[in-house]
Amino acid sequence: MKFRRDLSRKEDTRLNMTAMIDIVFQLLAFFIITFKITTQETDFNIKMPLEAQGSPTDVIPDLIQVTLRSGEGRNISAIEVDNMLVQERFDGPDMFSELTNFVEKTLATSGDPTTANEVEVEFIIDKPLRYRYTIMAIEGVSGRVLPDGSTKKLVEKIKFRN
Repeated sequence: MKFRRDLSRKEDTRLNMTAMIDIVFQLLAFFIITFKITTQETDFNIKMPLEAQGSPTDVIPDLIQVTLRSGEGRNISAIEVDNMLVQERFDGPDMFSELTNFVEKTLATSGDPTTANEVEVEFIIDKPLRYRYTIMAIEGVSGRVLPDGSTKKLVEKIKFRN
């Protein structure tokens, strides 16, 4: 038995995309509405380098320079700190806690703890250094967690230099 094909009738092969577009927009709306920014993600006030210098009426804060040195395997080898008065080098296994202690001691000797916000930390980072060490150093200078679970803020102004 032979089947004949009707050549006068063409099949419509277009797809209806309306339902798929509706689902995509519903998913997009769901993820936008349910997205929450935690406080830890927005805890750092980082001042990036600007093209031009600020106005001369700006108050120049005390500056602590922190240099992160890269070692073999792109791991950190040392942290060098210079706050215009004292130069320190931390290269032990607990160098980040030593950095936090140094910043805390520096802020305590500057007098009133309410002026701690005027102190600024400038990071100079070796290019091959792994990113996680930069984050650990930022956490080290920005504050510490106290035994009761609360946090003690140390420095809020952070900037980077090449």
